[in-house]
Amino acid sequence: MARLQVFLAALWWGSLCAVGFMVVPMLFVHLETPAVAGQMAAKLFTAQSWLSVVCGVLLLAAQRSIPDRAHAPSPWVIGGMLCALLIEVAVKPHIVARDNMALWHNLGTALYLVQGLCAGKTLWDCCAVRHEQAVVASSTAHD
Repeated sequence: MARLQVFLAALWWGSLCAVGFMVVPMLFVHLETPAVAGQMAAKLFTAQSWLSVVCGVLLLAAQRSIPDRAHAPSPWVIGGMLCALLIEVAVKPHIVARDNMALWHNLGTALYLVQGLCAGKTLWDCCAVRHEQAVVASSTAHD
């Protein structure tokens, strides 16, 4: 189950980085007009938001299925999912409508960065757990 958690966290964090820091900026460089690039970016960010929610739900489900770890759901996963949903349902409609673009674009960017930090922290924690399990297994094998 730990491998699944690492995979999901890596997919979440990696896709955020790829879409937000590589693909969308390239759209604005290579497509004909900023309007066309903006329309495509909106579609990519929608896909990214739903991928984030799915990864978050699966991470929470995987966390609950580990019998030794009976503790509260990760606030980092919940926070990242909340950011994704806020971007999709609260911020995106204003950006698409071109309503006060500076405000809504800056708010969306801030939420996207916070979501990236939440995904990164989740990945870090999953890898740390995986490393701890490997150390325990190694020390048990040597005993």
